[in-house]
Amino acid sequence: MKIEKLELKNVSQFESLDVDFAPQDGPLSNVTILIGINGAGKTTILRSLATALSWYVARVRSDRGSGQPIPEAVIRNGANAASTTVTLIDDSERMSWTVAKVRPGRKAELASRMEAANKLADRYRHALSSDKAESLPLIAFYSVERVVLDVPLRIRGKRTFRQLDGYDNSLSQGVDFRRFFEWFREREDFENESGITKAIDAIATNKPEDLGKLSEFIKNGNHQLDTLQTLDWKGLQELLKQAQDAFSLVNTIRKGGLDSQLAAVRTAIEAFMPGFSNLRVRRKPSLHMSVEKDGRSFNILQLSQGEKSLMALVGDIARRLAMMNPTMDNPLLGDGVVLIDEVDMHLHPQWARSIVERLTTTFPNCQFIVSTHSPLVISDCKDVLVYGLNNGSLTTIPSQYGQDANTVLLDVMDTHIRNAEVARQLNDLLDLIQDNKLADAKALLNKLRAELPQSNLELTKASLLLRKREQRAEN
Repeated sequence: MKIEKLELKNVSQFESLDVDFAPQDGPLSNVTILIGINGAGKTTILRSLATALSWYVARVRSDRGSGQPIPEAVIRNGANAASTTVTLIDDSERMSWTVAKVRPGRKAELASRMEAANKLADRYRHALSSDKAESLPLIAFYSVERVVLDVPLRIRGKRTFRQLDGYDNSLSQGVDFRRFFEWFREREDFENESGITKAIDAIATNKPEDLGKLSEFIKNGNHQLDTLQTLDWKGLQELLKQAQDAFSLVNTIRKGGLDSQLAAVRTAIEAFMPGFSNLRVRRKPSLHMSVEKDGRSFNILQLSQGEKSLMALVGDIARRLAMMNPTMDNPLLGDGVVLIDEVDMHLHPQWARSIVERLTTTFPNCQFIVSTHSPLVISDCKDVLVYGLNNGSLTTIPSQYGQDANTVLLDVMDTHIRNAEVARQLNDLLDLIQDNKLADAKALLNKLRAELPQSNLELTKASLLLRKREQRAEN
């Protein structure tokens, strides 16, 4: 499934807006990035998409299901009604539907049209009914309210984690990832409980002579290692062969007890966050979730807000893909649509710089539509579609790949690369030097030296230029 287009009528500040999403003929990736100042409409576009897609999700669950309505407060001032129309391609078929909202007591030409949403939902319901191996597309919206406040490891009440439950709260605007941690605890309990049975089955599939080799190696291995120096080359080869057979069997048993869905989540986190591994629930000294960071074990609650939020985001996407693609060898290759508001939120610039690349590498078949305030996000992304929003209009931004952050700030985000007052004074300093008002220039230079770091590059340049002018005047 790929979203092709969104059409807004009288939604918030947009009287009429059409947005085409990547992939297109130009950008090769599945990533669309929205930029603009606060209030420009980035979140409006993402929430409008979530609203339209929620009707497909609701009707996959039930043919009479209802998705999210357009809130009356979102209708543009002075308008009688608002509508959101989404066009997507699924299984090579293009389809679109409209969600509309009319103010009470008003008449309008805009109206909801749900035939295509019903058709798409029916297609997946029929597929699920006839084929247990059928996969579902991921649909998820991660708003700016995605905050990890706690890790609720104690599960209250019985929850189900069936395939369709991958849509639970997937388009809610206040996700706090409680469900991710509850799911992880339950899946790990299942993994621990079934591990012994799977290990026994794994052992049973091995030849008796293989089990004899393992037993013999365990029994005699220490003695052989103690007398390693007395072994000839043939004896050493035999010892290494026994060790290889033993470790191979142990690895088979270990893999037999692993839960495939948890394995997908752990793989995603390890690929996305270098240095992090072995996410698990521990019972001692008290119940907590832990992860290894650079070889050291940490309680999840000891991590920074950025680390927790990023881990929960990646973990939740991976969890939903694993649930919705239960028979895939690698569910991280599942497809779907992921909307993320302020994708760089809580991230250090080093992580913000690579966030989009890591998302597309870890989840290569998902379409990502995200917003950002960071110049690093768009300057480090190759083959992405970037839109700038301003005063209710949409502008396609040329590729900024490889540009420095200052250039992006100035040319694309219309933002000073430094404090505006400092920038004004530096310009005044250069003007004074150019006009040969050297005494005034020197006074301003000394003033700025007292206020700015001594390593300021612009001050160094101005100082050299002033010195040259002074020497020329002396001659």
